[in-house]
Amino acid sequence: MALYFDTNNPQKLLDEFKKAIKEGRIATWSYDKDDDFTHTPKQWKNKAWLRPKIEDGKLAFYILRPKNTNITSLVYAVYHGRFIESMLLHCDSFFSNSIATAYPAGSDNVSGE
Repeated sequence: MALYFDTNNPQKLLDEFKKAIKEGRIATWSYDKDDDFTHTPKQWKNKAWLRPKIEDGKLAFYILRPKNTNITSLVYAVYHGRFIESMLLHCDSFFSNSIATAYPAGSDNVSGE
């Protein structure tokens, strides 16, 4: 359930996405002091967070669950699909492709088990 964006400059991609949020060009995502992103429409806010991690040749995002809650397939689909959509719309010139995994990967935290 991870997202990977292939890029020559992962930090630049992350900075540009945050800049678009800060400038109000992206109104449906916010980030906190830990750089974790949440989808801001009322029905989705704080249902999960996407934590960025700079990796070799890519910017990865791993999903984090709220305490005492598991990530459902619906929340996963909405967060990943809409995040990729926002990246394509606002930062397409900063990455070459994106991949969303179907199952937990890397640092994903989807259940309390």
